[in-house]
Amino acid sequence: MVVLYLILADCVLALHLILILCVLLGALLTRRRPVVTALHIGCLIWGILVEISPWPCPMTLLENWLEMRAGVGAYQGGFLLHYLDKLVYPDVSPVLLTVVGVAACVGNLAIYARRLVSWRAKRES
Repeated sequence: MVVLYLILADCVLALHLILILCVLLGALLTRRRPVVTALHIGCLIWGILVEISPWPCPMTLLENWLEMRAGVGAYQGGFLLHYLDKLVYPDVSPVLLTVVGVAACVGNLAIYARRLVSWRAKRES
């Protein structure tokens, strides 16, 4: 049973990483796909809320729960701080990581705003 919990925790980790990449780069993949665009905008809003609010991400909670069930100690703090701080951004403050994450989400929303303005201009002409 322990192995199953570890496998499930790893699956949640992989899904979490995929979701983060989609949030960060999704605007590049959504052109002329209204359903995917709507889903991505929802993910962007979710990403901003998780980064600036005191609420933990449910995926982090699920991963920690699965790891505890497997007998592995759960990490403290958020997903990005736990994994990226160790691998990519050693000794970067959590505040800076939050600012960069929110800025990436806002940048994606700016791409959508520009597309909307362009679409409306074409429609009016």
